[in-house]
Amino acid sequence: MNWQPEADEIAQRRAWAREMGGAEAVARHHERGRLTVRERIGRLCDAGSFREVGGLTGTATYDAEGRVQHVVPAPYVMGLAHIDGQPVAVGGEDFTVRGGTSWGGARRKGGQGGFVEDLAHEFRIPLVNLIDGAGGTVTSMRRRGYSVFPGVDGFERSVALLGEVPVVSAVLGTAAGGPAGRAILSHFSVMVRGSSQIFAAGPPVVKRSLGQEIDKEDLGGAGVTVDTAGTIHNAVADEAEAFEQVRRFLSYMPRNVWQQPPRVDTGDAPDRCEEGLLSIVPRKRTQAYNMRRLIEMVVDKGSVFEIQPSYGKSVITSLARLDGHVVGVIANNPMHLGGAMDVKSARKQIHFMELCDTFHIPLVFLVDVPGFMVGLDAEKAATLREGMRVVYVAGQLTVPTITLVIRKCYGMAGMATCNKNGFDLKLAWPSGEWGSLPVEGGVAAAFRRDIEASPNPKQREQELETELRQLTSPLRTAEAFAVEDVIDPRETRPLLIDFIRLSRERLATTLGPKPRFGVSP
Repeated sequence: MNWQPEADEIAQRRAWAREMGGAEAVARHHERGRLTVRERIGRLCDAGSFREVGGLTGTATYDAEGRVQHVVPAPYVMGLAHIDGQPVAVGGEDFTVRGGTSWGGARRKGGQGGFVEDLAHEFRIPLVNLIDGAGGTVTSMRRRGYSVFPGVDGFERSVALLGEVPVVSAVLGTAAGGPAGRAILSHFSVMVRGSSQIFAAGPPVVKRSLGQEIDKEDLGGAGVTVDTAGTIHNAVADEAEAFEQVRRFLSYMPRNVWQQPPRVDTGDAPDRCEEGLLSIVPRKRTQAYNMRRLIEMVVDKGSVFEIQPSYGKSVITSLARLDGHVVGVIANNPMHLGGAMDVKSARKQIHFMELCDTFHIPLVFLVDVPGFMVGLDAEKAATLREGMRVVYVAGQLTVPTITLVIRKCYGMAGMATCNKNGFDLKLAWPSGEWGSLPVEGGVAAAFRRDIEASPNPKQREQELETELRQLTSPLRTAEAFAVEDVIDPRETRPLLIDFIRLSRERLATTLGPKPRFGVSP
């Protein structure tokens, strides 16, 4: 006598789970150009590493003698796996079963909270959400006989995880409700242009509530959610590229906040000095240049991973490496708004600073910011408030920070590039300039009466600007030790590497969760 019949039943139930919503539902899913959740896990994770948890969960039918006839699996697949050899908790909606809507069991596997998040929390490993579902449905009220109060199955664990382990979400279909909320509660998110959408509620709800006729792409496609709203960080061409971005992001992250980011040997010489850095900044102060090219010449070759490249374009936020060490690079982009900080770039910079501070990633600011964006539209958009939120978050940074002024560093936006909680290392290129505001606007405001009283106001204004601009030389500030050093641009890479190497020893003494105090403006 043995337990072979029961073992056979387990095997049969697992086989039904692998069938997901059935051959027809899977075929329809493939016709839309999408992979199933099991295929996605297989493509993303290391081969053979996925250990499913809760694979027997579902809705079964039985015959009169109590023998199981079939099981429709729960519309969520999750478990443990490895990505590039590192353990992760991974899960996603199975759209072939009821469109990936939430399973109504008393205990959830995932989708909105759920056991997959418990795995990440308890084992202190990254969480990867593969999102393709609509969340709750009103049909569940019929089965339960009552409606559930919001928050009973809430986001408590989702929120807690953001201070513990890396959380990554890939939106790979249409997401609304709880799955959409979880996509936002991520350190990094990515979606597929043309085949992924995300919104608080879909077109039927919008039509019923507002009378607006709109399709799901116009409502929540990448053009809206990535490029315009910044709801999701990055957009890619297909699912394969989405998986590559997930892997790439995790390669810069520690397993949890109690560890340091991993160093890898990139093979790039630490003492590499790029001759092109000497001429990349034009002599003409109003002429733009390619900040992305500048970054590439300084950091390890091939190591740049940009986050939100199509949103808040006046600032560039990238993970990169210096001598294999992970760094966060925040660089103003003179090719968009002259590098001025607007509402979108402010929000983008806040998220990136908090990401790096949470996971002990040193920050390098490459500064060319003329200040906050000005004008009526900027004031209506609350640029000043969002800009001061950047200053507030920068004032709470605890990771080692290096400020390198490439050209302009003015006003309160310039304040947001300095970390006053550390030793506040400020460096500059000879092209650097700084102050409360640029000389041009400052002269017009401070010497208005002098200029107006002059027989030639325009000439007088130019005379005053010429006089004061002589005082803006970075070398004069260095004489007073009001900036720590002015360097030859070609020295940038080896100098930064020296400081980043030293910062690793300091980071080892400050591991763990980062407390946040105060009220954000």
